[in-house]
Amino acid sequence: MRLVIGDDEKGQELLDRPDVLIASPAEVKSRGASLYEVDPISDPRWSELVARHPHASFYHSQAWLEALKRTYGWTPVAYTTSPRGHDLSNGLVFCRVESWLTGRRMVSLPFSDHCDPLFDGEGALAGLMGRLVGKFQKEGWRYTELRPRRTFPDAPQWLVPDKQYCFHSLDLSPRIAALHSSMHKDCIRRKIKRAEKEGLEYREGSSPELLKIFYRLFTKTRRKHGLPPQPFMWFLNLSQILGPSLQVRVAMHAGRPVASIITVIHRQTIIYKYGCSDPELAKFGGTPWLFWRIIIEAKSWGLRELDLGRSDFENPGLIAFKDRLGAQRTPVTYLRFPKPQGVADGLTSGKWQSIAGKIFRHTPSPLLAAAGRLLYPHMG
Repeated sequence: MRLVIGDDEKGQELLDRPDVLIASPAEVKSRGASLYEVDPISDPRWSELVARHPHASFYHSQAWLEALKRTYGWTPVAYTTSPRGHDLSNGLVFCRVESWLTGRRMVSLPFSDHCDPLFDGEGALAGLMGRLVGKFQKEGWRYTELRPRRTFPDAPQWLVPDKQYCFHSLDLSPRIAALHSSMHKDCIRRKIKRAEKEGLEYREGSSPELLKIFYRLFTKTRRKHGLPPQPFMWFLNLSQILGPSLQVRVAMHAGRPVASIITVIHRQTIIYKYGCSDPELAKFGGTPWLFWRIIIEAKSWGLRELDLGRSDFENPGLIAFKDRLGAQRTPVTYLRFPKPQGVADGLTSGKWQSIAGKIFRHTPSPLLAAAGRLLYPHMG
């Protein structure tokens, strides 16, 4: 790999060349600081940085990183310009994902809706990434991926936009009445009323029994979408590591689970992480009812935001549902170097997903769960 310092015009001419890494003079200047590697699980300075940085999220937390490592065997690592023995003033966390199927790559972070680089200041991200990409290429990593929630105007031009998603969040500061009236009258409020009329039973907790109820319903939902479920051990590990901050919420009708949602609380945010429902019982309004209960509880606890996560733009139904909850949408664009190319990148293309989806929709639950255990360590 060759480093080229030049203006934007020259950079555009060289951008498609895999042997060239383009840097502006400002980027090169910012490379003067030393770079240090940190274990974000064992080093308490990482947790301290996450606790005080305004752009840190649940996905930066030691608990989330520990669950990724325990379930999939991926090694988390963070990089900073703060010397050893000093508090961390910045940091960028990755997981080393090593797969014979999809290749070796540095991802920030797998299965995370968003994960901002905890860097501030002009040129800081560009300078760090310029050094890291060179390091990663020498170590043989196939590509590097960032998943920021915010935009970075100073991101280097060779860090190209990749996948784009629709992110939703709901501001919990308005009064309950205002939040209720902001919901779609027919698609949300009327279904909440129907659920209350039907007398749905509400269960909440993090017991293995509730996790199993969730997982059976989750597997059914994933089959409907032509996807295998994540391994049950993933949810069990999350529950054990997060403790009471993770809650499984289930709506029941006549002893049958109608819908289920997993939420996580981090700082002043409640995060909707996973959801599922029984299409045969959709008429009872279990999913809107569960979200309404989440909003009421979050308000009573003084939380400020409901993080509804990312949605694929190819799933307009899910996007519309989140819109109708009254949430605000923003685009989230992932960044990577180099550009997607080759067979391994094609494994996640629409063509392969379509073929796999047809198979998974007709796969029995035990085999579908086994497929998830086999495939998810190669994904993320």
